[in-house]
Amino acid sequence: MKKYLLLFPLSILLACQPTPEQDVVETPAEETIQADDFVWSPESFADKSIIRYQVPGFDKLSLDQKKLVYYLTQAGLSGRDIIYDQNYRHNLEIRGVIDAIMAKYDGVREGEDWDAFTLYAKEVWFASGIHHHYSNDKFVPGFSQEYLESLMAGVGASLSPEAVQAIFDPAMDAKKVAQEGDDLVMASAVNFYAPDITQAEVEAFYDKMKEGAGDEPISFGLNSRVARNENGELYEQVYKADGLYGAAIQEIIGWLEKAVTVAENEPQAKALGLLIDYYKTGDLETWDAYNIAWVEATEGDIDYINSFIEVYLDPMGLKGSYETIVEIDDFDASARMAVVAENAQWFEDNSPVQPEHRKPTVTGISYKVVTVAGEAGDASPSTPIGVNLPNANWIRAKHGSKSVSLGNISNGYAQANGPGLTEEFSHDEDEKARAAEHGQLAGKMMTALHEVLGHASGRLEDGVAPDALKNYASPLEEARADLFALYYITDSKLLDLGLLTTDEVGKAAYDNYLRNGLMLQLRRIIPGENIQQAHMRNRQMVASWVTERALANGAVEMPVIDGKTYIEIKDYDALRTLFGELLKEVQRVKSQGDYEGGKALIEGYGVQVNRAIHDEVLARSEKLNIPPYGGFINPRLVAETDDDGNITDVRVEYPDDFTKQMLEYAENFSFLK
Repeated sequence: MKKYLLLFPLSILLACQPTPEQDVVETPAEETIQADDFVWSPESFADKSIIRYQVPGFDKLSLDQKKLVYYLTQAGLSGRDIIYDQNYRHNLEIRGVIDAIMAKYDGVREGEDWDAFTLYAKEVWFASGIHHHYSNDKFVPGFSQEYLESLMAGVGASLSPEAVQAIFDPAMDAKKVAQEGDDLVMASAVNFYAPDITQAEVEAFYDKMKEGAGDEPISFGLNSRVARNENGELYEQVYKADGLYGAAIQEIIGWLEKAVTVAENEPQAKALGLLIDYYKTGDLETWDAYNIAWVEATEGDIDYINSFIEVYLDPMGLKGSYETIVEIDDFDASARMAVVAENAQWFEDNSPVQPEHRKPTVTGISYKVVTVAGEAGDASPSTPIGVNLPNANWIRAKHGSKSVSLGNISNGYAQANGPGLTEEFSHDEDEKARAAEHGQLAGKMMTALHEVLGHASGRLEDGVAPDALKNYASPLEEARADLFALYYITDSKLLDLGLLTTDEVGKAAYDNYLRNGLMLQLRRIIPGENIQQAHMRNRQMVASWVTERALANGAVEMPVIDGKTYIEIKDYDALRTLFGELLKEVQRVKSQGDYEGGKALIEGYGVQVNRAIHDEVLARSEKLNIPPYGGFINPRLVAETDDDGNITDVRVEYPDDFTKQMLEYAENFSFLK
């Protein structure tokens, strides 16, 4: 006999830029480098698996193109220290001790204490700090302070009392990014604001700065830390060559200057030159000029993301985290997906949102599938699978945007994972078969629609401030992009354009979204806790809002068979209608800057976890031994030189040891003390 589990608003769980979640892509990739001895996932620890990715096509590049990729990758790695310090003020000091012990300690390197320390070291490297990269909770060391002191003595290292307290006192700076509470700034450990600065002070500081900013405002606060001077007044410590993080930024500049000499074309060289000027001056008007030049530099086979960009780690949504991705065009895949960008105006015009909230003209969208050659900062080891930039709404509206799907990253996830989660959580054989046959393409189309159309869609009403939604801005923006993709993934327009040949692809996308949103992503939540991370709140809100209504009208059922809960979609068309209704509401909230409306959606549907379902998901997934998070070992680019030091070739090597790569980076790219 079947039983049905009914879930209600506050108990319906959950579940992009898309994020580095391994269950997003669960089916074998269609394009794989055949290498019988290539190990895709050489290691797992805690809730993470370490994955490798390949760089197909690198040997086909010209020497100057190889140099360009090499220089951009070296530039990215040169800023690696920055993200550690942005994540928490004691991270660099703690990582320095970890690096020294892991590299030099010659005492007993075995036993329970050593294993616990090794695990802690890997956790810190993976998260670029002592807080979990996704949950934001501080890691709990499985070793004692006395043991750490013995290890430090063995290598002649030491920590300040505050750093020691940060490791062992669970109450000190417990949350990297707080999403709840009366003062999000004081409750967050991120190092964008001095520890004694309040949220009210930050709001007043930037509100005054934004007065009279006009319709094309600079990205206030993007590249600075807020501190207090001797008179108690707030001021900005700007990230620039002669400012905060100057030593690392000077190294970045040096490699970018080399990159200019081998740029593929003048627009690319112009953009790189402006990025260098921005790093030298910290001038946010130059940052805008760079973004415009970068968006308009669409020719060439090589592209990159570099600087202080995404604001997800700032509870106030202002401060950009350091990240870099170096990209090589995947020509065949990009040609297919360019069709989406070419038809962007049709999708915007036919969106279910209110007409006044649509863009009358969708400008300059560039979409490519790319092969990643290297990543650093907030993009590594845990990486997105797609990116859409720039973030400034006025630049996007006037000059366009670039969207990329990281093809070889998605392939790496797929190769490492296999179909285990789909097999366990799919309701029947039809759903399993649909995922196996169409899941890969469904994932690619969802990424393309999310990045190219979703993030480029919609407009604000006159007078609405870009930051009106505050801490709810990020999950609502990701929800808007997800919903745009979900609404159109089952539209016959994709069949007409030749992008799909069957509506089974859209059905596979809906299966996966609800399966992930209502169940699979709960693997990332500690029992007893609610959802904090912005992307997870987005997916939980979308899935639970829609499922609540779909259960009521019969479009979805949630049967319990042999004690296991499943999601069965009975009416895909009715589900699409619900996705459209929610898209209309989310766009209204964004367009009108309706903070209370956004709060009601996120807090009402995106935060609370159904404890019974959570326990069930953890129990069912544990036996599969598939960690909920994955991160990557980067390939190593090796420059070969002649007797005069001139680069004659660049080759790609594929390291397979996470610890060795972290120690190699520590030796070669530690520029901040």
